Amino acid sequence: MTTNRIAFQGEPGAYSHEACRSARPDMTPLPCRTFEDVVEAVRSNAADLAMLPVENSTYGRVADIHHLLPESGLRIIDEAFVRVHISLLAVPGTTLDQVREAMSHTVLLGQCRGFLRRHDIRALTGADTAGSAKEVAARGNPSLAALAAPLAGEIYGLDRLADRIEDRQNNTTRFLIMSREADDRRRSDRMLTSFVFRVRNIPAALYKAMGGFATNGVNMTKLESYMVDGVFTATQFYADIEGHPEDANVARALEELRYYTSMLDILGVYPADPLREAQRQATTPQ
Repeated sequence: MTTNRIAFQGEPGAYSHEACRSARPDMTPLPCRTFEDVVEAVRSNAADLAMLPVENSTYGRVADIHHLLPESGLRIIDEAFVRVHISLLAVPGTTLDQVREAMSHTVLLGQCRGFLRRHDIRALTGADTAGSAKEVAARGNPSLAALAAPLAGEIYGLDRLADRIEDRQNNTTRFLIMSREADDRRRSDRMLTSFVFRVRNIPAALYKAMGGFATNGVNMTKLESYMVDGVFTATQFYADIEGHPEDANVARALEELRYYTSMLDILGVYPADPLREAQRQATTPQ
């Protein structure tokens, strides 16, 4: 049974909502309160897909998301890069010089410090971006604005006092689209493979495990570690590599990795978003 719904965390108008509309315009976005609720919506068949943010080019990793990915039971089937354009939103008729405070999620507040400082606007932490816009609309106070996507302004009837106020012009969030079933088909010339693993308790295990990727010419685009169950000695690693597990060099590298690991779980094999290369070029020193 399919629902043609894609679940996201946040209120309507959130950047995750925008990602859903951009990456899956034919599906109905389903707002959820928490990331766990997003995952459960897919597991319970209330939605077909989940849209989960994993990292932002300015702020870094989305907290706790890498703990959720392997525990979710879902598989990654796509990635989506969304350019984060931040607007200052206020009740209709407000002018910029009336705004004294701006509310948003902590992550977004950290992405437009320069604008807030220049206009002497105090930052207020809200539950999320679209939720802040919803609250500003409900309060009706011209001295309070929200920092959110232009979509949130449309949904909650707010004026856009300033657009694209983010500190960095290449500000981008990477999302993963997840499903109950894996899709390992080679759908592009540029495929990615994501996995989590734990190394065996032997000397230099991580160094040896990573050696297979270097010797086989496999580019690892991400490697992050985090504790498991709050135990300092139990470390799990999350990795993204370029290539498909059926590629000869990737297969050899994964075979070598398995020898040095006590657990290896491939979370997904999926095409690279076309904006990945543009983002890489934007952040590469000339």
